[in-house]
Amino acid sequence: MSRIAMTSDNHFDVNRIDSQEMLKQQAEYLVTQQIDYYLIAGDLFNDFQKSMKYVHDLQTELEDATKVLFIAGNHDMLAGVSFEELESIQDDIYVHNKTIDVAGTNWTIIGNNGWYDYSFRPEKTDIDEIELWKRAYWVDRAIQQPMTDIERMQIVLLQTKQQLELAAKRQRQVLYFTHFSPKREYLINKPDIRMWSMANAMMGSYRLGDLLEKEQVDSVLFGHMHIHPAPRTYGQTTYYNQSVGYKNKHINEWLTEPFFNQWVERLQVIEKN
Repeated sequence: MSRIAMTSDNHFDVNRIDSQEMLKQQAEYLVTQQIDYYLIAGDLFNDFQKSMKYVHDLQTELEDATKVLFIAGNHDMLAGVSFEELESIQDDIYVHNKTIDVAGTNWTIIGNNGWYDYSFRPEKTDIDEIELWKRAYWVDRAIQQPMTDIERMQIVLLQTKQQLELAAKRQRQVLYFTHFSPKREYLINKPDIRMWSMANAMMGSYRLGDLLEKEQVDSVLFGHMHIHPAPRTYGQTTYYNQSVGYKNKHINEWLTEPFFNQWVERLQVIEKN
């Protein structure tokens, strides 16, 4: 049996957290809880290099007690990395479009950064309008990519389908983790607030959820949306959003404080045989 802990959206820089001190606290907790794998579904820093340094430092602190696995969120992609690098980096900790077998079990972990295709956009809003709004207002306008968002999401779907087919051939059960939302049901709808409604278009894609459920994936971790739902099951697939979220002078999304307590509160531990 392996114990797997899952988190997302720690946002150390936005939350003004001493990440090196928090690293030691998180590592101690993971060891105390006998966690075999620690999955981070993106958004540690607004800089990919800082995020990668953190996960490597955390792995060094943990030594062989816990294996750290990380995929990038949109905030990690804001600086310090290109699209080509995101797709090609070879690193044991960074598991975008990679498969990791859980030792001693029939389980496989598949990681993919994910993206969005505007399939969550408001009704009667065309794609051109969303693209214009994104370039004007959305944080991801700083992310450079050699394709449209719809084309980028299509790559995600193809990568995911190929990885799931390989896992099925090996008769492996799958825990899939990504950053963006695979389900429309998690959206927070505020039709009277245009900014909110337009931002929903950048939350993810229902096509990913459809694919995961069609392939009978058992467990899915995602982040991006700073919400606090209990695990939900659709068909044979259970979804987990374990976002820590923001706490600053403008917004407080935490259930408790300080940061470490919120991280523990939002940490989900599951066991796989």
